[in-house]
Amino acid sequence: MLDDFDSCYRAVSSRDARFDGWFFTAVTSTRIYCRPSCPARTPKAENVRFYPSAAAAQQAGFRACLRCRPDAAPGSPEWLGRADVAARALRLILDGTVDREGVAGLAGRLGYSERQLHRVLIAEVGTGALSLARAQRAQTARVLLQSTDVPVTGVAFAAGFSSVRQFNDTISAIFARTPSELRRRSREQTPAHARDGARQAITLRLAHRLPLCAERLFEFLGHRAIAGVESYDGSRYRRTLSLPHGSGTVELARGARAGEIGAVFVLEDLRDLTAAVARCRHLLNLDADPVAIDETLATDPRLRGLVESNPGMRVPGTVDGFELAVRAVVGQQVSVAAARTVLGALVRACGEPLAEADGELTHRFPSPAALAELARSAPGAFAMPGSRRRTLALLAESVADGRIMIDPGADAGELERQLLALPGIGPWTAGYIAMRALADPDAFPPGDLGVRRSLAALGVEEDARGVERLAEQWRPWRAHAVAHLWSMSPAVAADGGAPSDLARRVRDALDAVTHARQHPLAHA
Repeated sequence: MLDDFDSCYRAVSSRDARFDGWFFTAVTSTRIYCRPSCPARTPKAENVRFYPSAAAAQQAGFRACLRCRPDAAPGSPEWLGRADVAARALRLILDGTVDREGVAGLAGRLGYSERQLHRVLIAEVGTGALSLARAQRAQTARVLLQSTDVPVTGVAFAAGFSSVRQFNDTISAIFARTPSELRRRSREQTPAHARDGARQAITLRLAHRLPLCAERLFEFLGHRAIAGVESYDGSRYRRTLSLPHGSGTVELARGARAGEIGAVFVLEDLRDLTAAVARCRHLLNLDADPVAIDETLATDPRLRGLVESNPGMRVPGTVDGFELAVRAVVGQQVSVAAARTVLGALVRACGEPLAEADGELTHRFPSPAALAELARSAPGAFAMPGSRRRTLALLAESVADGRIMIDPGADAGELERQLLALPGIGPWTAGYIAMRALADPDAFPPGDLGVRRSLAALGVEEDARGVERLAEQWRPWRAHAVAHLWSMSPAVAADGGAPSDLARRVRDALDAVTHARQHPLAHA
């Protein structure tokens, strides 16, 4: 869209919030950059510059607007749906990888040299990894200044800055305010939410594009809540988090204002705020473009009613790729309730207890190393068929030793190849993991029983191959079409919708016989 100045300027003139995060508007006369929906007076066209990211605008010398807070805009849905190196790099940066591992670590995760990665990011995003990480640190620092009582010096290091001087210079350059001024200005408007001690409750508003079918999203997560790790009371979804520097908890619920999800984080280490926010946005798929998705899916008359009934349906994501993969394997060929029981037993057997229980939240989900060790030392703890137990053990070992990485920076094609190489993981499981762990909007779990049952309820009787052919018209949003179909029956065992290897072979044979009977000339 940046190549079309007139279209961008029309979006700014109409204050169209749908384009927040797609691009940023910088004004040369004020040296300020904004969201397209900023309520300020529309600047003259000759004074406007457009940038693909907030970091690129900052790199060009523009300050963030304190009225529309462009640094807190929803993420660009373009990066959510892309699988190229720039998109994968951006997702890792948002998760705090540069702060923890440096640019060299980021490049190594992607299989590139630092110079190659820099060239790619400059071409695609308008700035390099350091500038992107700097913009992320500045946003985290602003949140901590305005939401907690942490001393300013503590905020600097918690946000990822290497020195207080660097912190002060960056905040002043980006917000035209000193850190103390930002904190004082915030407290004049809204009281801080904090607890005494190191563990502070940080209350945030997570922006998203409208519409959002939040009720269905939370129902899906709540129906699959694992005892000790998650809870859902019909309005609030709560869970534990395993973060780079320690544990944490989060409470998510509908926001008081449209376009926002309320979030309350309690973290052992405030350096994890960046990663915690990124993972919760991923969990709720908040950076999707619901308007474009709904417009495409509504062209299919079989889905139109579902889209109109549940506008803004999202594909639920995850806060941890390994956890999602374990859920998918455990859930093969069993009900959601049965999968919850097995997963709860695994949590009690090798999940790490929280230092301080938070109500029903008592444990972190087991780490790959802990699950692999349990498989070696106490295989009886896995109340499941032997073949599935071995699959789970191989998965845990492969992730623990780094052979498989299931994170926002993973290459979808390479991850699928690695997963399919593990005995017991077939196309359905790999597709399901791509849908939720990688947030691939076009991922599709072939042979999903829940999809077939929902289509049958809509009067579409198709075999597995027929469903896959039908799904071609839903591209590039097949994953969102699946979410709509799953929503028809909350009790559908989407996690257990994978046909077993034997069932898949029998199904394929029956499909071939049916096709031969219906189309005898094709087999003559």
